[in-house]
Amino acid sequence: MRDFSFPGRSTVITSNGMCATSHPLAAKIAVQLLEQGGNAVDAAIAAAMVLNVAEPQMTGLGGDCFVLLKPAGSEEIIGLNGSGRAPAALEAARIRADGHTVMPVDGVDSITLPGAVDAMVRLSTDHGRLGLKTSLAPAIHYAEQGIPVAARTAFDWEIAKDRLQGPARERYLFDGRPPAEGQVFRAPQQAEVLRRIALEGRAGFYEGEVAEDMVDTLKALGGCHTLDDFANVTCDYVDPVSTDYRGTELVELPPNGQGATALLLANILSEFDLSPLDPFGVERAHIEAEATKLAYDARNRFVADPAARLDHMLSKDTAKRLAALIDMERAMDSPAALSESVHKETVYLTVVDRDRMAVSLIYSIFHSFGSGMASEKFGILFQNRGAGFTLEQGHPNEAAGGKRPMHTIIPGMLKRNGKVIMPFGVMGGQYQSTGHVRFLGNMVDFGMTPQQAIDGPRCFVDGGELSMESGYSEEIRAGLAALGHKVSLRKVPWGGAQAILLAENGTLHGASDPRKDGCAIGY
Repeated sequence: MRDFSFPGRSTVITSNGMCATSHPLAAKIAVQLLEQGGNAVDAAIAAAMVLNVAEPQMTGLGGDCFVLLKPAGSEEIIGLNGSGRAPAALEAARIRADGHTVMPVDGVDSITLPGAVDAMVRLSTDHGRLGLKTSLAPAIHYAEQGIPVAARTAFDWEIAKDRLQGPARERYLFDGRPPAEGQVFRAPQQAEVLRRIALEGRAGFYEGEVAEDMVDTLKALGGCHTLDDFANVTCDYVDPVSTDYRGTELVELPPNGQGATALLLANILSEFDLSPLDPFGVERAHIEAEATKLAYDARNRFVADPAARLDHMLSKDTAKRLAALIDMERAMDSPAALSESVHKETVYLTVVDRDRMAVSLIYSIFHSFGSGMASEKFGILFQNRGAGFTLEQGHPNEAAGGKRPMHTIIPGMLKRNGKVIMPFGVMGGQYQSTGHVRFLGNMVDFGMTPQQAIDGPRCFVDGGELSMESGYSEEIRAGLAALGHKVSLRKVPWGGAQAILLAENGTLHGASDPRKDGCAIGY
């Protein structure tokens, strides 16, 4: 039980259904869909589409999503990869010839095709109950009427305002300035796009006037994207991958996402007895940082589309050999610098309905406001997920037409004794794999509730530095510096998390990250 003398959040407990996400309006709408007889898929789609308007710097129709789904009456977990591919004509050799040694973060070459809309249409068709018209109706309303900008959203918008260019500045700035907290943001052109999706399904987005608007804009920017590229976008059902961590099964999606990195990291940490340690002390932070370096080095070499040496990454023997490299007295040098940029934006939501269908959904346009560019007519922000490719010739993740880049966004689920006990996710770009395992360790090794596990301070090896939130004391930071870590104090929190625990007594326990504007709501 938390100390009620101090500020904090209590776990939200309910009996029927629940949503936890980063904006309260999206959570409320999801619960309303559940109350209307919808299932977790209907509610998740509704919430996700509202987040396009509530947090446009984080996500949008031009982005990607990944989903883990537990159907009602089953403990099976279904995976859906809703990430888009590079346009067919993209060539790494041409980008290298233009003078680049790493994939550009900005510019039209980093813009991959949007996969999220196709995935959500497929989800609704295959697993929903109420249909797209009902799921999209709230987002259509709020795109037209507007949503007041919340505190964290306003903070992020101010930081990212200079990324916006061309039509995106017109759509997402107010007389050239970002909105203030409480100012109403509207996106009526996106309401029209959502209407077309509601009526026509995926064809309303990937074909016709909306697709033509995106392709014409991209061609004017020098892109090689075509109408055929958009028409051919398709999501894929995939088999999840998992590992056992001290009796709790961590379930992730396979590459091109970095879920396998989380599994490798969990396997490395399972070689250490963490439970006697201070959960927010020097030793745990040091072990986690060193294990992260090793797991992410493997990620950078192996994770690609299609999966490269996945069995090797998930092997317990691999984890054991890597764990043996960790020196408890000294920090190791960081692995090679990533070829992708690290500042990314994402939304995560989870929904559980009264029949215990559970959805774990993550949805992103990569950097804040994606590429910073938007389509001319409808103002659809283009993601810059192609920055996740490498230009190293022959590398499994080398940029190529029709290929998916390595992705950082990952939804998660936990199982125990064969039963799903929690859909969860931790936003925060490449931090997410470490975030998943830290959240898992907080609960399994240290007995925290989901809310306590989310609330605790975070640290992450970022660009050769151990970047620490201010929740760590100066004494702890000094102790890590004495071990050789290059410690820095992080000005922006590491990501945000959401989770719903399916308790043994049949109730739902929701937790939501105070680093974001959102909450868990149930009925």
